[in-house]
Amino acid sequence: MNKQDLLNIKTLGELKKAGYVSRPIKDEMRANLIRRMQSGKAVFEGIIGFNDSVIPDLQRAILSRHNIILLGLRGQAKTRIARLMVNLLDEYIPVVHGSELNDDPLQPLSRYAVDLISERGDNTPIRWMHRSERYAEKLATPDVSIADLIGDLDPIKAAAQKLQYSDERVIHFGLIPRSHRSIFVINELPDLQARIQVALFNILQEKDIQIRGFKIRLPLDIAFVFTANPEDYTNRGSIVTPLKDRIDSQILTHYPKSLTIARQITAQEAKVTEEQQKNIFVPELIRDLIEQIAIEARDSEYVDPNSGVSARLSISAYENLISAAERRMLLNKESKTTARISDIFGVIPSITGKVELVYEGEQEGPIKIAHILINKAIRTQFLNYFPNPEKHKREQELNPFNRITDYFDENHAVQLLLDYSNKDYESTLENIPGLAEVIKKIHPKAGKEERLLLMEFILHGLAEYSFLSKYSLDTGIEFRDMMSGMMTEADEEDEDDFRELRDII
Repeated sequence: MNKQDLLNIKTLGELKKAGYVSRPIKDEMRANLIRRMQSGKAVFEGIIGFNDSVIPDLQRAILSRHNIILLGLRGQAKTRIARLMVNLLDEYIPVVHGSELNDDPLQPLSRYAVDLISERGDNTPIRWMHRSERYAEKLATPDVSIADLIGDLDPIKAAAQKLQYSDERVIHFGLIPRSHRSIFVINELPDLQARIQVALFNILQEKDIQIRGFKIRLPLDIAFVFTANPEDYTNRGSIVTPLKDRIDSQILTHYPKSLTIARQITAQEAKVTEEQQKNIFVPELIRDLIEQIAIEARDSEYVDPNSGVSARLSISAYENLISAAERRMLLNKESKTTARISDIFGVIPSITGKVELVYEGEQEGPIKIAHILINKAIRTQFLNYFPNPEKHKREQELNPFNRITDYFDENHAVQLLLDYSNKDYESTLENIPGLAEVIKKIHPKAGKEERLLLMEFILHGLAEYSFLSKYSLDTGIEFRDMMSGMMTEADEEDEDDFRELRDII
């Protein structure tokens, strides 16, 4: 039967005549998953990096008709996966018209549906419910009550309909009963109070609910999906053991396993306008550095490993990077520009709010840690584009960076301001002896924009390998030779000591 013929069915009698057969939601998801897998159609579109790990586990769980918990750190697409499961539902299913529990006309559940079918028989009106309506989601917070999830007595309903409290019709059903024949998701399950978790026992195992003193049994047909962060088990709450026992499959998520996959996720998720895409060119090097920052954060001794570093860090950082280049372009009244290494220091606000530090003290504050992560990313990626400067420390005649460091050893300093125009940026880099020659030798096919970027990258890389000193200014970055840099640091420390002594006195 085609979709239009199906939607033309308006009564229970017509539904029976058409030979419609209802089935439990987990059987429905299983059958649709099998159909998709056989046809080669993607099941979880837009989920990148999980093809060999998480998705096979999900497929096995759905084929087994299991309730599922997705366990992983922040920003690992747990909620997105849960929402995509709606695509495994039939496009439309019939429900008794006016039923608040999505009653199946062939297997009525609520008192309302039972009474209506008893009264009107085959003339009972039905409506067709789209799969988009068959998804409910609740964020677990400490203030969630049993009434929110399961239900409670409604004294207003009892008074309006002149019913006694012992009548089933005075019950106000919560989110879970109203999700009958649907997917129900509870995010951050450990945050749910233990007594509320206990209320889920019967629903998961015996498929019935208990409301106040009512002897009520509703065989609810629900596919449960839970999400949880391992950090929550110790910091905020836990999943009670009997509830964990009733969740059939626990599936572990993870962060991207390679920089290439991380880049694909960022490219897919970052919100960049058509105007920005047209006017701002982002080289491969810059894209790699943005992802490398998140990778360095996940391995950093300063960042709490139990908290994790969300993929949202890279996404927000990329959006901020584009905006930093756009702002510079607008200030200089230019029509086009290319993202620079110095633009990356404009993404610090995207980093500081997305990492949980082990120590929040003055010395390792979030801004300082953000600088450390950016610098580590530069150091790591430098070796993918240039030879290791440390390798040539004792082989001066083979060191390709000699002319550059010699120039700075002659007491020269170079400032790269964040708001430099394209012209100023180019002239500053071109005036540093040796930079252009290194690029010509190692990257002879680089175009003009890439060549300038690599020239800037050399300065940052040499600073990270202690061949130059680098200082953050309010308006940009300054490069000097190492000796004058150490002298300046010593002078600054002496000044700090003097201020401290003066304050004590």
